[in-house]
Amino acid sequence: MTVESTAARTPRRSAGSKAGTTGTKRTTRTTAKKDAGAEPQLVQLLTPEGKRVKNAEYDKYVAGVTPEELRDLYRDMVLTRRFDAEATSLQRQGELGLWASLLGQEAAQIGSGRALRDDDYVFPTYREHGVAWCRGVDPTNLLGMFRGVNNGGWDPNGNNFQLYTIVIGSQTLHATGYAMGIAKDGADSAVIAYFGDGASSQGDVAESFTFSAVYNAPVVFFCQNNQWAISEPTEKQSRVPIYQRAQGFGFPGVRVDGNDVLGCLAVTRWALERARAGEGPTLVEAFTYRMGAHTTSDDPTRYRGDEERQAWEAKDPILRLRRYLEASNHADEGFFAELEAESEALGKRVREAVRAMPDPDRFAIFENAYADGHALVDEERAQFAAYQASFADEGGN
Repeated sequence: MTVESTAARTPRRSAGSKAGTTGTKRTTRTTAKKDAGAEPQLVQLLTPEGKRVKNAEYDKYVAGVTPEELRDLYRDMVLTRRFDAEATSLQRQGELGLWASLLGQEAAQIGSGRALRDDDYVFPTYREHGVAWCRGVDPTNLLGMFRGVNNGGWDPNGNNFQLYTIVIGSQTLHATGYAMGIAKDGADSAVIAYFGDGASSQGDVAESFTFSAVYNAPVVFFCQNNQWAISEPTEKQSRVPIYQRAQGFGFPGVRVDGNDVLGCLAVTRWALERARAGEGPTLVEAFTYRMGAHTTSDDPTRYRGDEERQAWEAKDPILRLRRYLEASNHADEGFFAELEAESEALGKRVREAVRAMPDPDRFAIFENAYADGHALVDEERAQFAAYQASFADEGGN
């Protein structure tokens, strides 16, 4: 496959020149639209059919992957998907306030997550459940946060995995600052920041690119381009592929097939090695697809068609690795049967743990907003109390 990277390349034409001439009117709108028949150029080591593709630049980063490690990658993706499906069901049953599904993005998260060393540090968004799994974070802690009974539930420094960040794009600045700090300390570890295609339009992301480039920070920016920032498609986020933005800030960018776990593993290892070697930041764009809703409060049928999802289901990251495992005789039916049983056990454990959690304190949101209290907060608390009381039955329960 073609490797498309901004590292050591001649600057490309501007978006204006691509549209024809800078003075041409109305042509810019059409150039931003997707070409339905065109496939993006990207790094791919494993095709949707499960066939291994040779790549002279990135093969060396997965050359030592054993059949057992391939099975482990498959197991990670299957169990992450099972946990994610259980969380979605629990939200529908009223056990969680909200859930952000990662369905379809398992390869991007597991591939990049397994590329990390223990001493590397992760700054996630709110959808990195697969990366959390790789870092040893108990899934029930994630669910406790979405139930409202904790603010994360894990020690970030115990797993080198920061708490989930709801504010879009801000974690890239946190990651950059942390990376600048460990560089000054002389550590040889790296930092990775996850964000989505929608977040790439945030000013925080642009600022983090500037600081990381100027200070040569050991950080990898990992953009999971799932092609929908809630209801906005990627072409409304950027006139060029997202990875190409890196060249404007002076560091390399690369686009990888985000549904190819081997490709994501290889490219992330390459980017992390650059960071640890003092070569500065890298932007990785994992080209993938959000097969579910943005969150459980979203209805994706209002802005995209079923045919689009069906086309991406054929590129399913789990299915393609299974095909490769079977074709290579690296896994048998016994392995898949055992994994299915383990998957069901995980779903049961998660379900029981969530149902055993206490109900969240509805008034906790008003606490600790101000050290000495505040009249407006007191007023809002009273209004909320009156609202809650309106649901009480005649017995006052």
